[in-house]
Amino acid sequence: MKQGRLTVVVRELSAGHFHVKITIILSMSMILFIIFFGIFVNDHTKKFLSSDQIVPQLNTFTPLSPRPSYTHHCQCNFSLSSGLLPISISSPGGSTLKDYLAPKDLWHSMSDEELFWRASMVPQVMKHPYNRTQKAPLWERFFRGHQGFYSVYLHSRPDFKIEPPESSVFYKRRIPSKIVEWGKATMVDAERRLLANALLDFSNERFVLLSESCMPLFSFTTIYKYLINSNQTFVSSFDDPRHIGRGRYNPQMFPTVTLSDLRKGSQWFEVHRKLAVKVVSDVTYYPKFKDLCLPPCYTDEHYMATLVTKVGAGMNSNRSITWVDWSRGGSHPATFVRKDVTEKFLNWLRDGFNCTYNGGVSSICHLFARKFHPSTLDLLLRIAPRLFGFNN
Repeated sequence: MKQGRLTVVVRELSAGHFHVKITIILSMSMILFIIFFGIFVNDHTKKFLSSDQIVPQLNTFTPLSPRPSYTHHCQCNFSLSSGLLPISISSPGGSTLKDYLAPKDLWHSMSDEELFWRASMVPQVMKHPYNRTQKAPLWERFFRGHQGFYSVYLHSRPDFKIEPPESSVFYKRRIPSKIVEWGKATMVDAERRLLANALLDFSNERFVLLSESCMPLFSFTTIYKYLINSNQTFVSSFDDPRHIGRGRYNPQMFPTVTLSDLRKGSQWFEVHRKLAVKVVSDVTYYPKFKDLCLPPCYTDEHYMATLVTKVGAGMNSNRSITWVDWSRGGSHPATFVRKDVTEKFLNWLRDGFNCTYNGGVSSICHLFARKFHPSTLDLLLRIAPRLFGFNN
């Protein structure tokens, strides 16, 4: 892996260098988390988001029928930051260029409307006025030794005040959040809110959304290279002719979204910055889904999948990099407990499939997997270093 200077968002940058990061979003199914891991690379910037099995002990929720509303928690608590827009590029008493490029504090007082507007800004001058160089227990182990190659953003229940120790990758990574209900448009609101906050850091380039029940299937280095070298995004999107696909179409969406436009897919996505900007700046398609995609139509299953076909032609691989088992039927995927976790099973998840990657055939199709019960954590912590090459 190419090494770059280590710079954390909240740390002063030295020698005028600004480091580009890859971002992973972690989003919990019961606790909505989105984490962006910043990665720095020479001569180009790419990022990814990931989420999931980060803090299994925060697994408290109250299921409702048929699609439960979950309690959201976060480990971080923040104070409000000062203005995000630069007052002066060089004024000693005001914001500097680096403050504008990578906000020091994630907490702010912007409304969603203000946030999405701010996050959708795209520089029109391609030459950068700064140097772009390389840049929980299970996830803590996953990230160990890679400081400076990731940034983390958490979406939690607004009243959650627990903060992890300063040594944690989740320390002070919580963004201004709102209540989220499973299966409702508030889930997509949270995803867009997370993307928008991550976009405020100009070094973030690729983003992965995961949940608290997710786990990585490879080392940080392998996942980093896979995403940074990909020429496409990874958003699951397909045309489902069944009643749980096209059957959910609301004719009132026409003509903005036609029946043939409607797509379905997994909510666990990976996008690059260009597509992320399109998501947060979308005022055409999202209002249709938010107002008209009502149960049994679920916005989190259809909005992103449809949007990429409308605005991201050629950008997307139409597959997810997060493996989920729906073979048991029902409205929720299978949850794996301790007895299910074996090296044979995990190795099958790692290389038991074939898919297209950068125009060729690859046996590495999934970088993450879910849903893993908290009872699997101690076993995974023992297996992971040997199987996945995590740092000990």
